[in-house]
Amino acid sequence: MSSHYGHLQQIKYKLIIIVTMLECKTVTLRTRPLKHGMLSFYLDYYPGYRDQETMKTIRHEGLNIYIYANPKNERERNFNATMSEKAEAIRCRRFESIVNDRYDFFDRHKLKADFLEYYRKQLRKHDQKWEFVYHHFYNFVHGKCTFEEIDIDLCNKFREYLLNAKQLRRDDRISKNSASGYWSTFRGLLKILYRNRLIKTNINDFLDKIETEDTPKDYLSVEELYKLAETPCKKPILKTAALFSCLTSLRISDILSLQWHEIVDFAAGGKCVHTITQKTKTEDIIPISDEALQLIGYSPEKTGFVFKGLKRSWTQHPMKEWIREAGITKNITFHSYRRTYATLQGAAGTCIKAIFASSKLSKDQPSKYTTTQSLSFSSSSFKILRILDLPHPQSPYSPIVIGKFFSFVTTSFNNDAWTK
Repeated sequence: MSSHYGHLQQIKYKLIIIVTMLECKTVTLRTRPLKHGMLSFYLDYYPGYRDQETMKTIRHEGLNIYIYANPKNERERNFNATMSEKAEAIRCRRFESIVNDRYDFFDRHKLKADFLEYYRKQLRKHDQKWEFVYHHFYNFVHGKCTFEEIDIDLCNKFREYLLNAKQLRRDDRISKNSASGYWSTFRGLLKILYRNRLIKTNINDFLDKIETEDTPKDYLSVEELYKLAETPCKKPILKTAALFSCLTSLRISDILSLQWHEIVDFAAGGKCVHTITQKTKTEDIIPISDEALQLIGYSPEKTGFVFKGLKRSWTQHPMKEWIREAGITKNITFHSYRRTYATLQGAAGTCIKAIFASSKLSKDQPSKYTTTQSLSFSSSSFKILRILDLPHPQSPYSPIVIGKFFSFVTTSFNNDAWTK
């Protein structure tokens, strides 16, 4: 009975191989001639397979293994035999990998692969926070880690490491809120690993998040915004990005990824940013004033990144140094500019629902609010605008921009075109 069962299993395995071959997953070892009487081994995939990272169809793979075309002595023949065995071993491994992927066998060779090398390749697809987390994890595992080692115990130890880790470039400990953000980013990577069958277990199901702490939500007052606009910054593009965020409420991740082609015509007139936010991966339509466009030197002919060369790391020491030189003692982060936008809009009499809606618009149907619900300035709002309209001729970043921007948004929301 057992021998009969074993025979059936052998037949089943052979059928798997045959079906795989019929479904054009053959891997053939071939050679191509080179100069100086040498041959180069390569693998021929018929009719090819799709690389899951690049999504390109792969037909051939060079092995960088060479043999003599016409061996002249025993040494060269032995060399050919050794190199041929290595090439055949690689061919078998590639074919085994194809069978594993198709029939859900877990590939043991993937488990032995370098996790840090894979992680490093993912960095170009994500924002700079991923790079910070990579360096912290690299330090945690001392530069060595395979996929096989990624388990619940290792991840929990990394969680504890983040709660006590020092900043990458300074001796200060990272804040609990930073640790929480880094941990969330790392857990996002674990989801990708499980989805791509690079780890066996959905580890996230067994990991606790790091709770954030409530911190004072600082923002810039009108007077402080004046000071900041008047103060030189060692990184001019950082200054431009900060003021642009105050005018648009864009996050640092969206500032870094913003490209010129994402600035498009707006249904209510003027221009707007039409983008997919990096944090929520949702569509955002944000109106931009002419003054804000002038601040960044907008031109429809420009291509590429708007804030080319800007680095997330500059929002730490370089930005804080600029803020100190402006005489501002508040704990201002880049996210504070987003709060500054909302706070100054509120001080100008803007309806809180409309403030929220101003960054959640449809390009063709700007708002769900009617004119009776739309933005309107109170008498106190005009006082703010008069302050902002004071001329500052010596400043290339005149705060008049801010006042005109508020007027722009208010006018847009009061326009009949905004009525649904």
